[in-house]
Parts: sequence; structure tokens; C-alpha cells
Amino acid sequence: MTLPLWGLAAAALLALIHVGAQSMALKASVGNRWTIGPRDTPAAPGPLAARLDQALRNDTETATAFVAYAAALALSGREGRLADAGILAWIAGRAVYLPAYALAIPYARTAAWLVATTGIAAMLAGLILAPTGAAL
Repeated sequence: MTLPLWGLAAAALLALIHVGAQSMALKASVGNRWTIGPRDTPAAPGPLAARLDQALRNDTETATAFVAYAAALALSGREGRLADAGILAWIAGRAVYLPAYALAIPYARTAAWLVATTGIAAMLAGLILAPTGAAL
């Protein structure tokens, strides 16, 4: 399996981790009665649940571009060092982002976001600059 395909699998795993962490924190924050009920009124999550909700939204926003570029790389055969570095940077940045956000470590969270976003840019550059089948 190619690195872009492994990256897609990793992105799916990270999404499940984000959803699970946010869900468990929300349940711990608002209680089981709200989470199993009709949810007619908005929940008032605690600080950790609110941070994990924001982290989940950010993951969803960046994962869209990652998935599109990883799929394009896998389908076009334009895989190369630049794109591979971007894939690994996005995965590493996103893996660090969630705990950094959950623990409210501002500089670590920002650095992780920057690494992941730079990874997406590297994937795009690798996709645009590499001729089909060439390693750039």
C-alpha cells in the first residue's frame, strides 16, 4: 500500500480518536441524561469538552484538504519525497494537536497546527510540481 493510502487510513483513525475523545469529554461534562436524551436544549460543556469540540472541528476542516490531496496523489501517481514529507508532517502534526489542545498547551497546539498545515501545502506542491510517475 502506498504512503498516500496509509495516510488516508491514518486520517480516518485520527478522526475516530477525535470523535471518541470529544464524545467522552462531553458525556463526562454534561452527564448521561443529556447525551442519551433528545438534546432539545444545547449542552453546556465544560472546558475540556469545549476544547475537544473545537479540536474536532479543526480536524474536520483540515482533513478535507488532506483527504483530497492524498487521494489525488494516490490516483495520479505523483507521489514523491515532497508529497511524502507532507503526508507525514500532517499526520504527525494532527497526532500532537489533539493532546496539545486538550491539555491547553497554546504554543504546542499552534506549532502542531503549523506542522500539519505545512504538510498539506507540501502535498499540494508535490502534486502540482511532480510530473506523473516522477518522484519530487
